[in-house]
Amino acid sequence: MKLKNRVAIVTGGASGIGAATVRRFVAEGATVVLTDLSERGELLAHELAGAGHAVRFSRVDVTREHEVRELVAAVALEFGQLDIMVANAGIAQQALPVESLTSEAWHQMLDVNLTGVFFSNKYAIAQMKRQGGGGAVVNIASVLGHVGRPGATAYNAAKGGVVNMTRSLGVACAKEGIRVNAVCPGFIETPLIAGASDESLAQVTGLHPIGRLGRAEEIAAAITFLASDDASFMAGASLMVDGGYAAQ
Repeated sequence: MKLKNRVAIVTGGASGIGAATVRRFVAEGATVVLTDLSERGELLAHELAGAGHAVRFSRVDVTREHEVRELVAAVALEFGQLDIMVANAGIAQQALPVESLTSEAWHQMLDVNLTGVFFSNKYAIAQMKRQGGGGAVVNIASVLGHVGRPGATAYNAAKGGVVNMTRSLGVACAKEGIRVNAVCPGFIETPLIAGASDESLAQVTGLHPIGRLGRAEEIAAAITFLASDDASFMAGASLMVDGGYAAQ
C-alpha cells in the first residue's frame, strides 16, 4: 500500500476526480478527510467507512480562510499529523466572450479555483512544517493552465495561477521535504461537463489525440503517484494527464 499510515485531506471530494481520489487513497491505506459543500460527500464517507476504511466527511467552503484553517487544525488534533493535501475543489466556467464575463463570475472563479487552492496550500504547509517537514501537496490544475481556450478567460487565469503557484511553492518547500506538485487533467468525464451538448462533447473530445475524454480514476492514479514516495524527486512540477492535448 503506497499510502499506508498517512493522513490526507481531499477537498472537493464528493464527486468526480475528488471522489475517485478518495477511493484510491483509502485503497492504498490512507486515512482520509474529504471535504465538500455537497451532502454527497457525507454519503461517500459513510459508504467507505462502512466498508472498513478510515474516512470521514467535513463540510468546508475553501473560499473561507477560517474554515480551511480550522479544518487543518482539527485534522492535526484528531490524527496527530497531516501528510497529504489534495487541493481539488473547483468549479467550471460557461464559455463566454470576455466582454460578457461579469466581475462577479470572474471573482467567483478565482475565489474557488485559485484562492481556495492557496488557502489549502498555506495551512497544509504550515502544519507540515510544525511536524518537522515532509509531506505532499497535490494541486489540481488543468491543461487550461498551460493552453488558452476561447471563452475560458477566468478559468484559464485561475488554473494558470495554480500552475505557477505550484512552481513557487515547490521551490520554496523542497528543502524541508514538502513536495508541492500539480496534476493538469484534460477534459474528464465528470459531473462538471455532464450537462454539455453532444456537439460540445464531440468538439472537446477531438482536442485529445488519444481519441477520448479522460476518466476520473486515471487522474486519481496520477494524484496518488504524486502523493506517494514514488514521486520523491518531484517538486514544483505540473504533471500533464491530458490525452496529448497540450502536446499538439
